[in-house]
Formats: sequence, structure tokens, C-alpha cells
Amino acid sequence: MKKHLYIGGKWVEPGAYAPLYSPYSGVLLADIPLATKEETERAIAAAYEAKAVMASMPAHKRAAILEKLSQLLAERADEAASLISLEAAKPIKAARTEVDRTIQTYKFAAEEAKRVTGEMIPLDAAPGGEGRIAYTMREPLGVIGAITPFNFPMNLVAHKVGPAIASGNTIVLKPASQTPLSAYFLAELLEEAGLPAGALNVVTGSGAVIGDVIVQDERVKAISFTGSPKVGIGIRNRAGLKRVALELGSNSALIVDKEVPLTKLIPRCVQGAFAYQGQVCISLQRIYVHNEIYEEFVEQFTAAAGGLKLGDPLDPNTDLTSMITKQDTTRALAWIEEAVLEGAQLAYGGTTTNGMVLPTVLLEVDRTAKVSCEEVFAPIVIINRIQDVGEGIAHINDSRYGLHAGIYTNNIHTAFEAVEKLHVGGVLINDIPTFRVDHMPYGGVKESGIGREGVKYAIEEMTELKTVIINRT
Repeated sequence: MKKHLYIGGKWVEPGAYAPLYSPYSGVLLADIPLATKEETERAIAAAYEAKAVMASMPAHKRAAILEKLSQLLAERADEAASLISLEAAKPIKAARTEVDRTIQTYKFAAEEAKRVTGEMIPLDAAPGGEGRIAYTMREPLGVIGAITPFNFPMNLVAHKVGPAIASGNTIVLKPASQTPLSAYFLAELLEEAGLPAGALNVVTGSGAVIGDVIVQDERVKAISFTGSPKVGIGIRNRAGLKRVALELGSNSALIVDKEVPLTKLIPRCVQGAFAYQGQVCISLQRIYVHNEIYEEFVEQFTAAAGGLKLGDPLDPNTDLTSMITKQDTTRALAWIEEAVLEGAQLAYGGTTTNGMVLPTVLLEVDRTAKVSCEEVFAPIVIINRIQDVGEGIAHINDSRYGLHAGIYTNNIHTAFEAVEKLHVGGVLINDIPTFRVDHMPYGGVKESGIGREGVKYAIEEMTELKTVIINRT
């Protein structure tokens, strides 16, 4: 099966293709277009030509298109989930959850399209402002460049495409090389939903080629990128005066205070650490447990990790499956080995079965080990003991990342101390840092990025504020 580029509302045959294989089975899924610089520029030109149409489209029509999209996706939810499972090696039950969330994200976008509003400004609050009325309004920026990762190939695309359409922008989408099928699927649905030609364009291929064109073209007014800090920092350095929103990942951590009951906490932590093989930006990577309950926590957590099932992502009973590439598997094993050589205790896992990395639990890991201070993006979690919550806060803040952090505690004063002192974009009280719903503000500090996602907040990133002043005198 050969796929085509989607440019200006047409399926365009490219000059070259690359094979796309299933990460789990190795089966050929499709031949994917390798867009050239010229083809990418054509996509940008199509988006630029369509921007006036989208900017002038009434809010109710933009909302109707997004509502229709969510309806079409719901009707083809099983097909969408299977697509994600095949191209991303995501367990089918997790893929179904992603599709459900994607439907919800587009519904949120449809709702927010109707409330892109400004505010009244009381100019007479300042001397000389008497007799004047002022208000603000938000206008679309124009062409949005969206660059997305493999791990949520439908929902993270929705967090860029949904707000862009809701606010009257056009989009050039560059999906991850391993998960382009979901993006082409979206293009088909939006075409059916009535999106004007050129409002969405999908180009696939080399990030070095396509991404650089999108980032540097003056017609593109904003970049929304989810990926690695190295690439994100490079994008910001090259983007000039473009708006740039970057979600760059983390090594998210959790504090478990003394006297916290573990019955409900353990399954939640195991899910947060190992869902989708740990390939989640807010995957639970570091756990700091109070010394008084440390041994009990480790025993229960390790037992629960050992009960997870590895296998075919299309099997509804599978919990973990293959990582996205064999290179990532090799890297994960190397990082585990490094931590053990530096003194960490391997409580569970640390190896592979049928090429799949077992859920891995490491204890008393040195802060300089890669599994602690880098984003592991693998089914690996570290559990270290702490003497008090203050020590845990210090460990969490001792990181170049700052996306989400969580704390389980029975003490409200301790909870608010964590809220005040944790230097992260989001603090979760009595929950894991892996929690996210799609209308909340989402983003980080430090090398975890700049800007916020969540449909309402992404719309703010994709619009320009204009002030209008009327002199009545």
C-alpha cells in the first residue's frame, strides 16, 4: 500500500518512498512518502493560500467541522485504534483509550471555537482615558507548523490541529516517521468533515529536511513541537520571531509520604510507570518513598510489575509490548546496566523476552545515572528512599526537567508545601504525575519546554491579541 502526500486538499504522489514496518512484528505496513524541500514548500504555499478562507470562516462553521470530525472518528474508532496499535506498537487497550481521548479533544476544540473572546478595558481607570471604550479581540496567526511525536500519534496531533482549526488557522503537519498513517487517516476524515482545501496539509519524511523548511519559512507564523529537548532547542534557535510552543518531555517524579495506604496507590503507580512501555512524556520515572514504608512499597510494587503481560499489541490482554525501535531497546538495556554498575539494585526486570523489555524496577539509584537524570522513555522506574518530604522535593527539583510531579500524603500542610516548592508545570496531589485530561493546561518549565497545550490554552498560543479603542468624544 502506497500513501500520498496531502497538499492543498489533494493526494499528491511523491518522488520517493520509504517502507514503514510494524515495530512488533516487522511486517511491512505501507510505503510512506519522503517529501522533498520543494514539496514541503508547496504544502506551506497551500496553507498560506487557505489562511484567508479559514480566518473569515464563522466560528459556528469551524465548530461544526470539528464536531463532524469527532463524530466520524467515533464511527471508525476500532479502525483508528488498530492503526495506532500497528504503527506505534501500542497495546490495543491503550490505543482505544487514545482514540477516545482524541474524540474528546476535537469536541473540546469544537466548543472552544465558539468562545475565542477578548475583554473590555476600562480606559477611564487612567487619567486621560475618559470618553473612550476599549476591547480586545483574538485573530488567527495564519499558518501553523505542527511537528508531532510517535507516542500519541492521534491525540497529540489533535492538540495541535484542533486548536488551530478552532481559532481559524491553517496547518502544515509533519508527523513522526514511525506513525504517519494516523495523520493521513486524519486528513481523510477532515476532508469528509468539510475542511476547506489547504487548511490541513500533511507531509512525511526526513525531519531534517521537512522540519527545517517549516521552521524557517517566513509564511509559517507559529511552530508547535512535541519531542526531544535537543531538537526543540534547535527549533527555537532557528525560528526567528515565530511563536514557538515546545513540549519537550521530562523524568517525572512522585513522592510517597509516610502513613499513606498503598492498596490503591500501587496499581496507579505501576500503570503510570509502565503504560505504553514508559514511552509517555509524563511517565512515572522516579519514585521517592518515605523510609517508614519503603520496604513495603517496593515489595508490593515489584509484585505488581511482575504481573504485567507482555505480547502482541493487538491482544486485548497485553500490557506491554515492543518499544518503538530496536535501537531504543538497546539503549534502555544499556542504561539499566550502567545504573547497576554504579550501585543500583535490580529488583525486577532488566532484560528482554522475545525482544521486549521487561518492566524494570531499580532501587537506590545514583542521581547521576541516566535512568534518573535523563528522560528514560522506556519501561524503567527507579525507587529511592527518603527521610522526609523535603528531601523528596529537593530530589525532584534536582533536574533539568520540570513537567509534572506528584505527591501522595495525608497531610494538607505537606501537600501545599509541595505545591509551593516543586518547580514544575503541574503538581498532582494524591495522584501520579502521569495524569492528564485534554482541556487542562499542560506544559513544563526548564528543559521541559515553553508554552501550554490544552485546547483553550493552545488557542491563546495560536492567536494574536488586538486592541480596539473607540473615542466617543
